[in-house]
Amino acid sequence: MSKSKNNQNEKQVSIGGQAVIEGVMMRGKTAMATAVRDEDGVIRLETKRVKAQDKKNLFFRLPIIRGVVSFISSLVVGTKVLMRSAEVFGEEEPTKFEKFLASKLKINVMSVISTISLVLGFALAILLFMFLPQLIRTGLESLFSVKFGVWAKSFIEGGLKLLIFVGYVYLSSLIKDIRRTFMYHGAEHKTISCFESGKELTVENAKQCSKIHDRCGTTFMVFVMVISIITFAVAESIIGQNVEKLLRILLKIALLPIVAGLSYELLKLLAKTKSKLVLPLKVPGMLLQKITTREPTDDMIEVAIKAFMTVYEMDNNPNILEQEFIIPKKRKEILQSVIKTLNENGIDEQAEAEWIISLCLDIKRDEIDTDDMVSPKFIEKINGVVNERITGRPLWYCIGDVDFFGYIIKVDERVLIPRPETELLVEQAKKCVDKDSNVLDLCTGSGAIAIAINKETNANVIAVDISIDALNLAKENAKNNNANVEFVKSDMFSQLEDKKFDLIVSNPPYIKSQDILTLQSEVRDFEPNLALDGGEDGLDFYREIAKNSKNHLKENGILLLECGVGQAQDIKDLLIGFTKVEIIKDYNEIERIVKAVL
Repeated sequence: MSKSKNNQNEKQVSIGGQAVIEGVMMRGKTAMATAVRDEDGVIRLETKRVKAQDKKNLFFRLPIIRGVVSFISSLVVGTKVLMRSAEVFGEEEPTKFEKFLASKLKINVMSVISTISLVLGFALAILLFMFLPQLIRTGLESLFSVKFGVWAKSFIEGGLKLLIFVGYVYLSSLIKDIRRTFMYHGAEHKTISCFESGKELTVENAKQCSKIHDRCGTTFMVFVMVISIITFAVAESIIGQNVEKLLRILLKIALLPIVAGLSYELLKLLAKTKSKLVLPLKVPGMLLQKITTREPTDDMIEVAIKAFMTVYEMDNNPNILEQEFIIPKKRKEILQSVIKTLNENGIDEQAEAEWIISLCLDIKRDEIDTDDMVSPKFIEKINGVVNERITGRPLWYCIGDVDFFGYIIKVDERVLIPRPETELLVEQAKKCVDKDSNVLDLCTGSGAIAIAINKETNANVIAVDISIDALNLAKENAKNNNANVEFVKSDMFSQLEDKKFDLIVSNPPYIKSQDILTLQSEVRDFEPNLALDGGEDGLDFYREIAKNSKNHLKENGILLLECGVGQAQDIKDLLIGFTKVEIIKDYNEIERIVKAVL
């Protein structure tokens, strides 16, 4: 824990910090932020607004009292933040008892754990730093048959307490996870020191700064121990009797708030000066910081800077909202959450929720409803797609691509989304051509049909579209799928000169103009009107094809056209001059394809 004030800024800034699991918590005047680097290497952030010191009750701002409040607050908040940072890396399956507490008694299990941890930590502190020094001191009195006076007892116990504390900290630093936490502690100090120095807060600048800080919590703990020696000796002298055993420990506990308050005031006072006259008072804490802070890596400093700058910005902008960590969750929990969100926004499709999760996680849909944990990176990806989808944007635009005939086709608002029924057009095309065939794809859009035919048959394919934006995306799709397709900007046949083909395929616009407004909003408002509007009766493009396709088909050449519901017979009637015209139904027994042979 450390506090900083930058006198070079127009506004004074007070920010303190604490190392947590794989991260740093920073606390300012009105906000706190915890930044943690998760298992995917992503910095996760959680922020919270706190009550400014000058807004608190006057009593709690009084000298000594404010130190007691700060000490208790640091213990409680510090423990909660530490536990919260651990949640970023997932948690074990809750026990039946934990589920009972959460569902029946509405008790937050993590809050209970934090409270228990705080109580156990306090009990351990009493055992190590009150009971054990007293036990050793009484042992020395028995061993040497002496009776120490009030001040002698306090100094002996205080010295033992310091030795135990230093030993405890040193042994803890040998544990790998604790050592990494100490490295984040160093990153916290370097970040604050860099900011205080007036330098630009960058990783490179922070690396050059000291990891030893005047206002560190380690120094505060040293002050607590030293002041406790004097405070207890004075109190015992005033009592005027020999205090021993349990009563002595209870007296120390009772005096702890006063000790904390005095230590806080001393820490603040010494922090205001760089005078060498007070250096002896600072040195013990600084020396101990050489154990509790380690040289951090660049990515650790980056985490500390993220936390610091977030608090700094929140202190200066009260409109910045709080945010929570994205915590690992089970697949089935995410599924239920996505279904709920979609339903609340008028999208009553469980299938869409399953598609979103399966595609984001690259798993099969029947693998979703499991207890497998999903990391924050993928939860964030899923949430991003869901947030886009509830705006009305079509699912496959939100995903960014669609599987068409086994090929991944990128899609966005430039092109119509390829539908599954269009795959039937490719199935029919495969029966009509081989590697020596020349194929024309009219109104290619995303290029899905042209790419699938080329990849499946190795035929020579030319694809045309009037939209340059659509052609740019189609070219990208061809490249991504290693397809050999020639793309031409052309209004239907206009730029094809006298080229002739063995097969012409097309899925042209076929929606009646007056029906456009009746389409689902996700189609009407997002998919390109140019790829939907087929004219007054929906047959404008089919008339163009019927009129000009014969000039571009070889003898016995084939024409394959996809059409809308109820249009097949009308299109068949347009195809005058073809020797054979047949209508092919899709898998739902809907007349979907018109096939004509020249």
